[in-house]
Amino acid sequence: MARKADLFQGTLDMLVLRVLSRGELHGWGITNKLEQLSKSALQVDEGSLYPALYRMEEKGWIEAEWKMTENNRRAKYYTLTRVGRKQLETEQAEWDRMTAIIAQVMQSA
Repeated sequence: MARKADLFQGTLDMLVLRVLSRGELHGWGITNKLEQLSKSALQVDEGSLYPALYRMEEKGWIEAEWKMTENNRRAKYYTLTRVGRKQLETEQAEWDRMTAIIAQVMQSA
């Protein structure tokens, strides 16, 4: 049985920013997209997602707007801001650098 992957500290923000770079989504949509893209290896609970969304909104990385869903329910939709796109680029570059370092150590040890 495969174990669900634990997110490294700080990677949730990067993953959410990446998902939102494709377009606006509400919280459940973000969670669903992360699970879908990871082939169910990542499952983010509400207790982790919503504090991250509020934190990113305070930093100006995302914006939120109340809209009606396709099921005619009211939900908060999140979109990436220009500052958020820049933050995603920064975090992606740092992720690439760190994973290359870890790969080098794993192959050399």
